[in-house]
Amino acid sequence: MATDKHPQPIKIAILAMGGEGGGVLADWIVDLGEQAGHWAQTTSVPGVAQRTGATIYYVELFPKSAALGGGPEPVLALMPLPGDVDIVLASELMEAGRAVQRGLVTTDRTTLIASTHRVYSITEKSAMGDGRVDADQLLAHAQAAAQRLVCFDMAALAEREGSVISAVLFGALAGVGVLPFSRAQFEATIERAGLGVKSSLQAFAQGFALAQNPALITPPAPMAQSATKPVPQEPVLRACVDQVWDMLAEPARTLAIEGVRRMADYQDPAYARLYVDRLESVHQALPQDPMEVMAALARHLALWMSYEDTVRVADLKTRGSRFDRVRQEVGAQPAQLLRINEYMHPRYQEVCESLPARLGTWLMASPRLRALGERVLSRGRVVQTNSLSGFLLLYVVSAFKPWRRRTLRYQLENQRIELWLSLVRQWVPAHPALALELVLCQRLVKGYSDTHARGHHHHDQLLALVAEHGARLSAEQLRALREAALADDQGNAFRSTLASQGWA
Repeated sequence: MATDKHPQPIKIAILAMGGEGGGVLADWIVDLGEQAGHWAQTTSVPGVAQRTGATIYYVELFPKSAALGGGPEPVLALMPLPGDVDIVLASELMEAGRAVQRGLVTTDRTTLIASTHRVYSITEKSAMGDGRVDADQLLAHAQAAAQRLVCFDMAALAEREGSVISAVLFGALAGVGVLPFSRAQFEATIERAGLGVKSSLQAFAQGFALAQNPALITPPAPMAQSATKPVPQEPVLRACVDQVWDMLAEPARTLAIEGVRRMADYQDPAYARLYVDRLESVHQALPQDPMEVMAALARHLALWMSYEDTVRVADLKTRGSRFDRVRQEVGAQPAQLLRINEYMHPRYQEVCESLPARLGTWLMASPRLRALGERVLSRGRVVQTNSLSGFLLLYVVSAFKPWRRRTLRYQLENQRIELWLSLVRQWVPAHPALALELVLCQRLVKGYSDTHARGHHHHDQLLALVAEHGARLSAEQLRALREAALADDQGNAFRSTLASQGWA
């Protein structure tokens, strides 16, 4: 970082999201340096790369003892330059990837300290398909780019200690030993700050200890397998689990058992029975036992059968576990009051689909009532679920769950599900690869409003194509059409792929 002939400042870049204490971490480093006889300077450049905005904090430290001839203070830079950073601290794995992409991490000098947890960016969450960046690839790029990489799940550690991730990062920075300061000097910095000292020191100690482990690249945890068979108390659910256990092997078995649990939570044991019966109808059509098809079906059938309607949304938002989770996420203390504002904007169609099928169909077909309803529902509303009136409003809506099977939405979704399953059963005996791609087409059915309508439209087009041209349609062609449908909101890629394959 510095030589006797040409002393250089220690250059540190911190990439953190809003609310994670990036500014506090930068202030700690500045205070640490100044107390140890260094000139220090910090700047910040806010951005909007993540959910609440990502900020780059840049710190430069220069030892006063290195000033030539006792001259004036050195001129320190205001922002990091590619290839000229000694230490990069990233509060989240994508931020570490962005540091690598910007050239702030280099193999000849940079120590990269990063948390392996993910907070998905807007581009990842808004993608039509699975827009998540592969965590393994991010870690591989970070390891290849850095001189030294230290990473572990700092968010989980901070939560366990009741602190914030900046304290863990500060501990990891002390643990790697790249700064010329002792652990006692780091801890004294936290104590001087005077806020949350006890929990911050505990999180610091954990980060310090883990950073001294030379192999701290944490791979994603594998999906848990069903080592023992669950034994539900409800007889219908117990029979469902027994049937799944005997019928399927891993990983389809674990997915299907989770599907049974999800259906019982979403509706009732009878709905779980319907889910298992649908799985069995496809399993019986298999000429052999390709678990890849059954694993995909167990997952995607459960997702489709637990579609999110107004009843489901109201049910989830009024659960006690949800209030507990919100309190934990915002760090509310037991004596603190918590206000939760829910933004609701149901469309006229969603309201009609939540009604009995005959009534909903009549309301949808009436232009005058539709115009009136859309005018009334043109603006969103804020409902405070922590208030008595707001909670009761959603609680009453959630109480309609026993009558869900009578709604227009249930009727429409089940018609589509049955058509989808009938085509899977038709093609799985002779063309299991095509059947697998057909199962995966359920990925198009997602979201709400225009996104949901567009996904259903593309899904219906693919089902019609399979029904009419299944004998000439290859699995590769169907996969290409599905991925094209997920490529953009306007459907341009889908129409182009249809035309290039000769189906338009």
